Order: sequence, then C-alpha cells, then structure tokens
Amino acid sequence: MHRSELRSYKIERLDFVNKTEGVKKLELTHKYSYNVGYSNINTCSGEFTAEVFDKNAPEEFRINITVVAIFSTAPGSQKEMLHLETYDALFPYVKALVSTVTASAGIPPVFIPYIDISDKNIYRVELPHKPDDGR
Repeated sequence: MHRSELRSYKIERLDFVNKTEGVKKLELTHKYSYNVGYSNINTCSGEFTAEVFDKNAPEEFRINITVVAIFSTAPGSQKEMLHLETYDALFPYVKALVSTVTASAGIPPVFIPYIDISDKNIYRVELPHKPDDGR
C-alpha cells in the first residue's frame, strides 16, 4: 500500500568537478543523506544528498547533488514508513541525474548503488516532556 506519492522535485544544489587528466582509473566512493520534513496537511518534503568522489583525489573528481521533493501523504501514515517509501521513490531520480550529468561531461556515466535503508535505524529525536512544576 502506498502511503505517499511524488508530486514534484527539483535540483537544489549541483557541484561537479572533473579535473582528471588523460586515462585514469578512479576509485569512486559515495555517501548519501536523506531527511524528511513532515507537515500537518498530508504532505512531506524529502531532501536527498548524494556525494560521489574519487577516494584518492576528491579534489580532482567529485559530484555533489541535493534533490528536494514534495510528496502527498495518506492521512495517518507513520513517519518511519513515509521515510522509507519516499527514499525509495526519490532514489531513482537522483541516480538518473548523477549518471546523466557524468555522461554529459564526456566520461562514462557514474551509476550510484542503491542502499536499502529499511534495515537501518532511522533516528528520531524526541525531546523529553518536563512536567509542569507549578512555577
């Protein structure tokens, strides 16, 4: 059952550096960050940041992209489930953007790997409730 639907997305930030010279084998590594902001009107926004860079020379090759998306959500959906579902919905767009940018730069396209976050802890900070001490 889908609890969310992608309504729109945009590239908020794109930083691409390709200063490699000649034929060079890159040892690419990647990092992802995904955050969701929730509203009371059955929508949420997801912010996906992907960083891909040469492990040995990140100053010569790197791509950083941040994509922000708006999702409509089903009433009463659990935040943890929305987090997983919206990540899965947005990931293919981020993957396609990274490969398109790199292919358009005249190099073999870079394909970022999918990371299944369903088995990862999703951290939510809950502030402790302080009882009213009558002051």
